[in-house]
Formats: sequence, C-alpha cells, structure tokens
Amino acid sequence: MNDDKREVIVTDIQMPFMSMVFFMVKWAIASIPAIIILVFIGSFVSTFFAALIH
Repeated sequence: MNDDKREVIVTDIQMPFMSMVFFMVKWAIASIPAIIILVFIGSFVSTFFAALIH
C-alpha cells in the first residue's frame, strides 16, 4: 500500500444557483427517512433505559 499523502484544498466551486437550490431540496428530502430512523432508535433506547430504572 502506498503511504504517500496528498493534500487538496478546494478554493471555488462553479455551480448555478438553481442547480444548488435543487441539490439542497433533494438533500433535505433525503434526510427525512434518516431523521425517522434516529427517532425510532432514540425512543427504543430511552424506553429500554426507562424499563431498567423502573
């Protein structure tokens, strides 16, 4: 395996405004299932610890 590390610094991104808006809307819509999954996991964990304490 090669251990040479190369550092990259991005200074500018050329992207049209509407394309960026559509990208951010898709990103927000894609995050909804992740939030639902995290809520289920959080409720399971809190219920588990509440059952241990009770």
